[in-house]
Amino acid sequence: MSKILEINSFIGSIVWGWPMLIMLLGTGVFLGVMTRFIAISKFGYVMKNTLFKIFKKDRDGEGEVSAFQAVSTALAATVGTGNIAGVSLAIAIGGPGAVFWMWFSAILGMSTKFSEVILSVTYRKKEENGTFSGGPMYYIERGLGYKKLAKIFAFFGGVASFGIGCMTQSNSIAEALKASFSFDTRIVGIVLALLAGIVIIGGIKRIGAVTEKFVPLMALFYIVGALIIIIMNANQIPHAFSLIFSSAFTGQAAVGGFAGSTLMMALRNGVARGVFTNEAGLGSAPIAHAAATTDHPVRQGLWGVFEVFMDTLLICTMTALVVIVTGTWNSGLQGAALTTAAFQKGFNGGQYIVAIGLTLFAFSTILGWSYYGEKCTQYLLGQKFVRYYRMIYIPLVFVGAIGGLQSIWAISDTLNGLMALPNLVGLLLLSKVVIIMIRDFFKDPDRIRLSENEYIDLLPEKFRPR
Repeated sequence: MSKILEINSFIGSIVWGWPMLIMLLGTGVFLGVMTRFIAISKFGYVMKNTLFKIFKKDRDGEGEVSAFQAVSTALAATVGTGNIAGVSLAIAIGGPGAVFWMWFSAILGMSTKFSEVILSVTYRKKEENGTFSGGPMYYIERGLGYKKLAKIFAFFGGVASFGIGCMTQSNSIAEALKASFSFDTRIVGIVLALLAGIVIIGGIKRIGAVTEKFVPLMALFYIVGALIIIIMNANQIPHAFSLIFSSAFTGQAAVGGFAGSTLMMALRNGVARGVFTNEAGLGSAPIAHAAATTDHPVRQGLWGVFEVFMDTLLICTMTALVVIVTGTWNSGLQGAALTTAAFQKGFNGGQYIVAIGLTLFAFSTILGWSYYGEKCTQYLLGQKFVRYYRMIYIPLVFVGAIGGLQSIWAISDTLNGLMALPNLVGLLLLSKVVIIMIRDFFKDPDRIRLSENEYIDLLPEKFRPR
């Protein structure tokens, strides 16, 4: 086993290192140029048709859940411990300049996520039972005919869900509640497994119904807590932004317990946090978006842009500003410990905001990733095996809470990164489809398409769903 972990560590260092970051950023640049950065140039239109239509139920087109329920499920999976611990770690290692590069990669990630969602809806498949299946495995197979590559993605996604989406999350919850409230990790694990099981067994409709209420509330809870501290330290806001922009290009010298930062460290850590917190390019979120009720792929793609904005440009930025304005960023602490210290310095009891926020974020990730994993399982083995997937996934919530099977966490973390490889192939080779869909939609964005054949018929023969 030690040899396997050694090999995994080597592969993981590549997967989560510069090669993957360059590929993900490069794909973002390519798709941005190909689509004329429409996700950014029409950002006002995106917000008008997402943020300001959150409570509007979509009735046009086909799907299992509303557009907002789909994006809530995706956000449930992407808004996790990285938004709290990962951002602080990036700042501790890379300095405040890492925040600038986090923003930069998120802006590029908007084009990537926009394209992923468009392809996912374009090539989604309606099953015999009326449900919808989609994601990279479907657009790789149905759009390109690369069935083996699609299976590789589904395998990586299915196995990764057990670690990165399940056990590591329940462990973060158990440790946070133990540290802040002295809760027994075994009791926490049992409660988490029961709550997760109740939701997961209901499938995407129940997950969507829960996350559309749960995600806004948990985000609001954390954002309000962060805003209170930021407002209380309003005089430090100009200095915080000055630090972010100045050290983004020069690095930041050592101060106090801070280990010191170079430009490359700021860039590396900021880009990594921006890319991996919203999962743009990894191919996970499009699986949830494929179930949305929509009449056109681009209409749902707008929610993909909103997802990146909400996850990285809003929630991650809240964490970053609290850490910087409170002056704790160079304390020598890292990760969740740094965020906790920052909130505690912000106001008495602030540490409980972090503990509760981390618990809510991590639990939502468990729900979102369960759906990703079961869809990957369904693609590989068929619908009847979904029940067995759930029978494994739910108990592993408890196992993770008590710190079991940690070697599996490391392997799943690597597989999570490897998901990006087949997905990026699909994105690059199907970029022409993305452009066709965007042009069709924006000719008359208010027109309701009565049938998906209206946009499928626009595709050249070689890109028609197989």
